[in-house]
Amino acid sequence: MRDAVIVDAVRTPVGRRGGSLSAIHPVDLSAHVLTALAERNGLDPSAVDDVVWGTVSQVGEQAGVVGRFAALAAGWPESVPGVSVSRACGSSQQSVHFAAGLVTAGQYDIAVAGGVESMSRVPMGSARSVPGAGQPYGPRVRDRYFPEGGEFDQGVGAELIAAQYGFTRTELDQHALDSHERAAKSVDEGRFTSQITPVTVTDADGTTRVFDTDEGIRRGSTLEKLAGLKTPFKEDGVVSAANSSQISDGAAALLVTTSEIAHRSGWTPIARVHTAVLAGCDPVTMALGPAPATAKALKRSGLSIGDIGAFEINEAFAPVTLAWLKETGADYDLMNPLGGAMAIGHPLGGSGARLMTTLVHHMRDNNIRYGLQAMCEAGGMANATILELL
Repeated sequence: MRDAVIVDAVRTPVGRRGGSLSAIHPVDLSAHVLTALAERNGLDPSAVDDVVWGTVSQVGEQAGVVGRFAALAAGWPESVPGVSVSRACGSSQQSVHFAAGLVTAGQYDIAVAGGVESMSRVPMGSARSVPGAGQPYGPRVRDRYFPEGGEFDQGVGAELIAAQYGFTRTELDQHALDSHERAAKSVDEGRFTSQITPVTVTDADGTTRVFDTDEGIRRGSTLEKLAGLKTPFKEDGVVSAANSSQISDGAAALLVTTSEIAHRSGWTPIARVHTAVLAGCDPVTMALGPAPATAKALKRSGLSIGDIGAFEINEAFAPVTLAWLKETGADYDLMNPLGGAMAIGHPLGGSGARLMTTLVHHMRDNNIRYGLQAMCEAGGMANATILELL
């Protein structure tokens, strides 16, 4: 029986909105990680059956089929196809699911899965606000969830989750501080070095430099400083910019094939895609999705929460990950051990692949047999993936 393994995973450093990656077209940013992945593994691009590429705001520079254009921008043969995938914030995690499933089914032999988002160049929500294109969701969904008016707002949903679980502002801010401290420590100890492909960037004054470190990480903040920030989603609320994910730019790519093909190609895979599932939940409090997705993944895999040695749960908002901990009983120290999206950033369509890149390298570096990744997604969905170290 065929399996699906991850041979390698690589990502750009994550840039702040308007930061080091903001001058780079998202197709070219995607091409950068494709090129790095091929060079690191001696991959002949002509052998790639598909480039499965997550992108959320598919408008303007991210319109069309970004996966295909990325392959062309990387100089790969015109015979290599590509596809764009959107499952909101989980788009590039879904790309890995699609690639793994099709490799296991025998429709692909070698696939590259990943994604990109340049939130500096294509602002969040752009695809929903194109003049003359109408309104999202449709009247039936609006009538079902907002009969008296309104619309889905993830920040408001995060406030509702915080209220449901009784999380205080201090708890959320401390979680954010922990994320930054973990990420800063990971940078200092070189834990991201093997997974990041540096990018040469040109600054506004024309000088060039090598960008190789996630630039959203803040050092030396305090609870007192964070407590002074506004809560934009609710007056006297608890969710602020500090305890929310950062608007970011970035891309990541993973090489997916079978164990047999990897062996024939001279590759040593890092991990096997053990289990991949989806779950749905209330789209208003959509960020609660990772908990039922995790439960489904554990049930299908036959594993328990205690069997998992590392978790990457996307820090869309601090209430998301703290609620997931409450529901699963997982160890806080094992969740996002290298820092999460509150510190590193959340480049939407690239985030799922970024988390998985971080997870597989962390598993290999620390000899962790099982790792689990889950992400909340707009519309009330979540992906969950269990990886097994090889």
